[in-house]
Amino acid sequence: MPGLRQVGLLEGVSESSGLAPGPQPGSYFTFGDNGNKAILYQINDSGGVMNKVKVEAKNHDWESLTRDPQGNYFIGDCGNNGSNRRNLRLLRLNPATPQQVGEINFTYADQDEFPPKKKQRNFDCEATLWHEGQVWLFTKDQQEKSSNVYTVSDQPGTHTAKRVGSIAIPGQVTDAALSPGGRRLVLLGREELFVLEGGSWAEMLKATPRQIDLKGAGQTEGVAFKDENTLVISTEQGNLYEFTLP
Repeated sequence: MPGLRQVGLLEGVSESSGLAPGPQPGSYFTFGDNGNKAILYQINDSGGVMNKVKVEAKNHDWESLTRDPQGNYFIGDCGNNGSNRRNLRLLRLNPATPQQVGEINFTYADQDEFPPKKKQRNFDCEATLWHEGQVWLFTKDQQEKSSNVYTVSDQPGTHTAKRVGSIAIPGQVTDAALSPGGRRLVLLGREELFVLEGGSWAEMLKATPRQIDLKGAGQTEGVAFKDENTLVISTEQGNLYEFTLP
């Protein structure tokens, strides 16, 4: 695939799911998904583990990772393939003090059946993004038609995730990233990308996604911006790629 190049292998990270920039330039945090240890792995830009941060919380189904400008990280423990979980949450922590974990427990404002009918099971979230004081949730649609967009507070407590829109996505969203300049939103799918561009956050959420094929990359689960035009992408199989956006 033009623009896609493998830059390394994730050493000792089983089933990587979720990727976010680390505190040092050229470093990233990732973790293993459902069933793996509650550990954040800080990796370098070729996949080597620089540091392990033990998180004082259970890994029910960790799927996504995002951070705010103050260095707080939000682990999305909201994998929900069956749309039947009642213990959805985000874990808020600073890797410097990982024993202090804040829980953001939430429910979806528009879900009243656990689970709903199969065609309405769009409450699985593997993509989260901190932006402007809130955490934005992008759902993974089993029907591969749309990703619903919700917002939830970034403060610990019990909250309701409010639906603010929907994006026509002919696939399943597994992660999200916002470019440093704030004009390009990337939603990662399975061996594909969806790029939304605009002059503001509101414009991006209404933009028509540009679909980019990543065929052959594997089960792509984590994405982060390295710079304005370069993405870092991780896979569940342990591959680490860089991709230059066309």
